[in-house]
Amino acid sequence: MGPPMTPYRRPVRFTWWLGHRGYTLFVLRELTSLFIGAEAVLLLLLLHNLSKGRESYEAYLTFLTAPGMIVLHIVALAAAIFHAVTWFALAPKAMVVRVGGRRVPPPAIIAANYGALAVASLIIAWIVLGRIP
Repeated sequence: MGPPMTPYRRPVRFTWWLGHRGYTLFVLRELTSLFIGAEAVLLLLLLHNLSKGRESYEAYLTFLTAPGMIVLHIVALAAAIFHAVTWFALAPKAMVVRVGGRRVPPPAIIAANYGALAVASLIIAWIVLGRIP
């Protein structure tokens, strides 16, 4: 008897996702999590430095205003916006909503997501600023 048969596995290049717009947007949306994660770590470090006292907190704030950190903040903001916009566009495909036996049109689902985002943003602004801008 010969060696056991193994199934053929077609080689896949690292850049397979660049050949189709939908795959490219998917991979880019998933990569945005790296920047959001970096911002989350920076926020946790901010809280840690705040717990260590005023001098540590002020030194960390100075670090956060360095040019490289400003670029990271801008890239993270762009990544968050890209992620939200592309996810809201996919929401009608991810969840089918029916009201009275009829499917809710995709634009209504997308508008509801943006409306929820606006309400959540206003609530956060009210909590942080003590007023709604």
